[in-house]
Amino acid sequence: MSVTEQTAVATEELEVWIDQDLCTGDGICAQYAPEVFELDIDGLAYVKGPDDELRQQPGETAPVPLTLLQDVVDSAKECPGDCIHVRRVADRVEVYGPDAE
Repeated sequence: MSVTEQTAVATEELEVWIDQDLCTGDGICAQYAPEVFELDIDGLAYVKGPDDELRQQPGETAPVPLTLLQDVVDSAKECPGDCIHVRRVADRVEVYGPDAE
């Protein structure tokens, strides 16, 4: 993704979700962005909403605060399970993660 594309994406509303079927429970995401990700008692990572509650239903999303975008992107890039998906809210197109173009 070019710098221009990254800048455009950064100004759009984004959301993140984790595919728990692929989660390895490694916890890298929670290390990069503990405000967005947390490991639950089952050993898998989940996203947290603005209310700090885990989103535990399959495919449930949480907003990506602009101030944490780089940490969330780094989490997606470093995730050994390739299970972190970041997409635009407007059209639900994945911009970071295993299904990003």
